[in-house]
Amino acid sequence: MIHSGADSPIFVMATEIEKQADSAPLDPKLFNAVECYHRFLQDPDMSTPVATFKVFTEFIRCSQAPTMTEFLETLRQVGETIQDASIYDSNEWKSLNNSRTRNPHKATIATLAGIHLFNQFVRRNSSDFTELEDLKATLLNGSARILEKAASARERVAETGAQFVHDNAVILVHSYSRTVMNVLQYAANVQNKRFKVYVTEGRPTSDGLVAVSELQASGIPCAAVLDSAVGFILDKVDMIFVGAEGVVENGGIINQIGTYQIALVAKALSKPVYAIAESYKFVRLYPLNQYDLPSIVPDIVSFSTRRKSSSNALDLGENHSVDLAMSNPSVDYTPPQYLTLLLTDLGVLTPSGVSDELIKLYL
Repeated sequence: MIHSGADSPIFVMATEIEKQADSAPLDPKLFNAVECYHRFLQDPDMSTPVATFKVFTEFIRCSQAPTMTEFLETLRQVGETIQDASIYDSNEWKSLNNSRTRNPHKATIATLAGIHLFNQFVRRNSSDFTELEDLKATLLNGSARILEKAASARERVAETGAQFVHDNAVILVHSYSRTVMNVLQYAANVQNKRFKVYVTEGRPTSDGLVAVSELQASGIPCAAVLDSAVGFILDKVDMIFVGAEGVVENGGIINQIGTYQIALVAKALSKPVYAIAESYKFVRLYPLNQYDLPSIVPDIVSFSTRRKSSSNALDLGENHSVDLAMSNPSVDYTPPQYLTLLLTDLGVLTPSGVSDELIKLYL
């Protein structure tokens, strides 16, 4: 059994797990999926699906399950534990004054993508073996190949995406996305293209300001704009680049809050919207609307009838900002009809092409 509570006999504190070398197998009696997950996420360049995949491989190395059935059951429990942790992390991401380093992995959807990918990998292999140790060896070897391919995914995405950046272009970017940043830096520093970038602030965390700093350090002219100024600035823009926490079955994306409204305005003004994402973020989900996402949806549509004094109404300090962030969603869903193309490590895809790629993966 895999537990995440401190009273579990196999619970391990962070200080214990960090003492073990990355390449060394973990003691199965000390293995804790949540601590291992967070340890991998300490790498700022580590994507959530890859971190999830690495937790599974780390567990396989140390698992001492005596039977195939028990081994597969504990793998399932590991997935559930990581998913529960990601829900907590998505809420922590919105907290502006927490004492921990801000967690950049803001969407449960990204964790689900990693879990689905690994589960499919196990299903494809488990029926071919009767001996547990042979299965474990095959899973570890296959995982190493998948992780090696994933390590170069962003580089392939950058090469694909940079094709759409032309000289003198003006590009709007929403908040901060590592894949989008890679595309822009590749176009500027490798292809020597000249262009300008507007970056939305990306409330509530204002991560767009981090993107502005990185772009300026790369010598790319850029400016930050308010999230509410997108409609005002879009007439000056040639194209919009957005990242994705997850790409769903119909070709829509789940991404940081504000992506959907940008896409709506862009559609009205006939501006192309390019979603940039690695293929390991493709996930078998089919949301029907904004409230059909695999995360906790804040009760944003409830209204308070309590009358507040004028002094309280004007008390808009830091605590108010935190309450506002926690009472609003961190991600939204952009349907495929508002996206022009998806730029991925598999190449350029239309939104309808995502389902074809998922069929290849899961059938």
